[in-house]
Amino acid sequence: MEVKPLNLGYLTTETNNETTKNIDSISTLELVKLINEQDKLVAQAVGKEAVKIALAVDYITEAFKKGGRLFYFGAGTSGRLGVLDASECNPTFGTDPDLVQGYIVGGDTALRNPVEGAEDSFLDGSNLVEQLKITAKDIVVGITASGRTQYVLGAISVANTIGATTIGLCNNLDSELNSIAKLTIAPQVGPEVIQGSTRMKSGTSQKLVLNMLTTGSMIKLGKVYQNYMVDMKATNEKLLDRAIRLVMQTTNCTNEFAKEVLSKCDFHVKTAIVMIKLNCSKEQATEKLKNANGYVQEALKIYKYER
Repeated sequence: MEVKPLNLGYLTTETNNETTKNIDSISTLELVKLINEQDKLVAQAVGKEAVKIALAVDYITEAFKKGGRLFYFGAGTSGRLGVLDASECNPTFGTDPDLVQGYIVGGDTALRNPVEGAEDSFLDGSNLVEQLKITAKDIVVGITASGRTQYVLGAISVANTIGATTIGLCNNLDSELNSIAKLTIAPQVGPEVIQGSTRMKSGTSQKLVLNMLTTGSMIKLGKVYQNYMVDMKATNEKLLDRAIRLVMQTTNCTNEFAKEVLSKCDFHVKTAIVMIKLNCSKEQATEKLKNANGYVQEALKIYKYER
């Protein structure tokens, strides 16, 4: 297959960074400090997109409340970051594995190995959206540093025709993605430390945004009490220890009492907290949480917990 050369020099992510021109001729310490200085610009760039990120969080939260799901589509680093974010929602927030799903062009093989050329297929993206039976209730997020990856554009385009809410995440203004997504978040991180290496600043900015999208929506769903992950699944020794500490910290109870109560509610932190604070059984705590739409704070307010 003949690959036709493109002129993508106009993309910010493809331009040269004058600040790092001498990176190949400085000491290791200077090199590390130079990369760090460039990384400091990333959080600032993401911060400038706060209004759009907040809007995206609200879209996602409303979709979840109506039975919708969140899908990420990306290639290379962007795809891997989407898969990573999706895979961590289940253990962190106790969600159904289907609620947040991440897809990378080239499939699971591409998580470890590059699948060259696959990102150029518009049809692969559009076909996958149809295969996944995405509906108008769902959210589809396309992640691409350049904003022009065909696989991502294909997924967003078909999701639009279905009526799903589409969100773009890229690092270039006025991109093709911006022209078709309902909402586009585009942190302007500037030229990469190594020209075109978007796994660096662009990838870091994408990770920060994805953290906000899922963490923000989970908080809005009541899966966090204060700043504790009270819907986590205690599936290993570390998480079991964390569950005990969370109950101790939020109720000021002893280690032994925390373990005793957790053992009565399948080690579900949220339920244990309500059981202790409202002095009730597992069944009563479950009912109170249900009446409060899963929010611990709301349950304590409804049932007049005395601090």
